[in-house]
Amino acid sequence: MVSTTPESIPRFLTEFAPDIILLDMNFSKNISSGKEGFFWLNALLKRDPDAIVIMMTAYADTAKAVQAIKAGATDFIPKPWENDKLLATIHAALQLKNSRREIHTLKNQISALTQEPFAPIIGESKEIQKIYRLVEKISDTKTNILILGENGTGKDLIARTIHNHSPRRNNPFVTIDLGSISETLFESELFGHEKGAFTDAKKEKQGRIEVASGGTLFLDEIGNLSLPMQAKLLTAIEKKNITRLGAVKNRSVDVRFITATNTDIHKAVENGSFRQDLLYRINTIEIHLPALRQRGNDILLLTHYFLEKFNRKYGKNVTGLTNETQQLLMAYSWPGNVRELQNVLERAVILSSDTFLHADDFTILTMHPKNNGRLTDILNLEKLEEQAIEKALALCGGNLNKAASLLGISRFALYRKLNKK
Repeated sequence: MVSTTPESIPRFLTEFAPDIILLDMNFSKNISSGKEGFFWLNALLKRDPDAIVIMMTAYADTAKAVQAIKAGATDFIPKPWENDKLLATIHAALQLKNSRREIHTLKNQISALTQEPFAPIIGESKEIQKIYRLVEKISDTKTNILILGENGTGKDLIARTIHNHSPRRNNPFVTIDLGSISETLFESELFGHEKGAFTDAKKEKQGRIEVASGGTLFLDEIGNLSLPMQAKLLTAIEKKNITRLGAVKNRSVDVRFITATNTDIHKAVENGSFRQDLLYRINTIEIHLPALRQRGNDILLLTHYFLEKFNRKYGKNVTGLTNETQQLLMAYSWPGNVRELQNVLERAVILSSDTFLHADDFTILTMHPKNNGRLTDILNLEKLEEQAIEKALALCGGNLNKAASLLGISRFALYRKLNKK
């Protein structure tokens, strides 16, 4: 778009959003001071501080060029220009514009990551209370943390809670699931790469460690990291710097590492698939998350929390569960833990046409709770109750108080049920 009247600049900015603006410094006859150009440059940059503006004038001198750059111009071209130099200047300016766009996008991504709403930790069981107290103690420190637990127990939620209660809370919280990335992409994702580092590296890219500098990097499924990548990660943690793929120069980083895995990482060290020195670096503090089946009444607390959430989401009015359904929820072993509970409740709320959820609203429950990983065909409630009691006692080593808590009943009620058998 070309115009000889600078008054049309605001309209052009709104309608066309140009990548580059070539701005003459003089528009009136017999004027060569460049004041008009500086006036419109200032107006442009007020509207868009990231605007790429190249100043042009037939009355060029070093003082004007220096003044233009100081005023915020990207470059300065004297007239008449050489076509090759003009094209080179425009090309460089376009690269700068693209870089600014990438930075802006990255800032938005980081903002989304750090401000993303997250669910509170729901639970009143002794196991979860211990986790609360530990999280409170370690959040203000810089120490690296390893979170252990089965799939779906909320390892990512604990990591985010620690970050949000730490001095780094206003800096990035970056996550990467090492279980979902192929071996060939590990290094590029973690450490970044330079342009031309490999066939598809058409431009440079920051790795997640670099993006997380100043904040927290959550490495989920750390047990999937290959030995060569473990060595590079260990170096990054120890030396507090990284080297992008294809680069020679190191880059300093300031990152708090929170890692997690559902595997027996100590056994992995014993069999040689995980470096012991790396384990020492990442597990200054270990947090062991209990399985949902070990959390007793927390199952019902979480159930009501998710019911409220999905009622709002789907415009439903499911107010609770029948007693039978509550007993079945408590008896089920929840191999997928909190994530599985959330999924089955969402499905039940969507499909329910009643204000109460019934056992037949849950496919997994009508098939019957799992027993040692196998589905049974028992639907008799008395038998189900017996199995639940037997399982609770087994999980609690025969401790009646703990078993009663796990079952969601009083010790006296459990004692009476046992005497009836």
